[in-house]
Amino acid sequence: MTIILGLVVMLGCMLGGFMAMGGHVEVLWQPWEFVIILGTSLGTFIVANPMKVIKDTGKGLGEAFGNAAPSGRQYLDIMGLLYSLMRELRSKPRNEVEKHIDMPEESPIFQKFASVLKNKDLTTFICDYCRLIIIGNARTHEVEALMDEEIQTLRNDRLKAYQALSNVADGLPAIGIIAAVLGVVKAMGAITEPPEVLGHLIGAALVGTFAGIFFSYGVFSPLATKVKSGREKQMRLYIVTKQTLLAFMNGAMPQVAVEYGRKTISAYERPTIDEVEAETLGGGGGEAKKAA
Repeated sequence: MTIILGLVVMLGCMLGGFMAMGGHVEVLWQPWEFVIILGTSLGTFIVANPMKVIKDTGKGLGEAFGNAAPSGRQYLDIMGLLYSLMRELRSKPRNEVEKHIDMPEESPIFQKFASVLKNKDLTTFICDYCRLIIIGNARTHEVEALMDEEIQTLRNDRLKAYQALSNVADGLPAIGIIAAVLGVVKAMGAITEPPEVLGHLIGAALVGTFAGIFFSYGVFSPLATKVKSGREKQMRLYIVTKQTLLAFMNGAMPQVAVEYGRKTISAYERPTIDEVEAETLGGGGGEAKKAA
């Protein structure tokens, strides 16, 4: 929603100011200049990126428009799930706990927290490190180093879409100049035409420079930043998991370990300690309970 609002404000101010200065908006409508600029950018984007990154960029743009950052409910779900698993790790024999982490889709614990179970990468991350805890001979500092390395790898993968869009934004001003040069070449072919015709052709050519800069700094660069912001927020779920499990490995009670994780959440989205207690001590699955 904020993307649409921002574009409306930007276009309104830009075109409104141009009209207030006496400009004619119809002069800016040069569809073939836009075809040259956006088509060339799309081609360079396809050349520069493997198919996985191309598909992930589309997914990232969808997340940006849908504002797919973790909600308070998702943070409560991840902490409720971790609390339940840590209680199992403390009180149940190894073979009973292994059932939950070997087949999370069939685990009644994971099924209570649908938002976590839907995130396959996060579910795998949780199960892998719970499995290391069950084995019992892994040192905390070694697990922490391994978590940091995996989180950094996941972050790099998630930000490839941002880097791809940023590269497109960086190249658009130069591609706009190419479109303008082609327009000037066309205008030079009509050098014998009257001044009003030649002026129109040169003005149309200059729209290429304008469009390249506009699409770069007004559209693609903000979209890339939006994708990066959303993906960075999604990685916060892994940080919560990391801090919670490390605190548990260092001997903290499950309720205290969850508090370590809660403190890593941004103050804008952080659930209160009372909300976390209600979620963990109440057995979790808040949305499922409401639906029932």
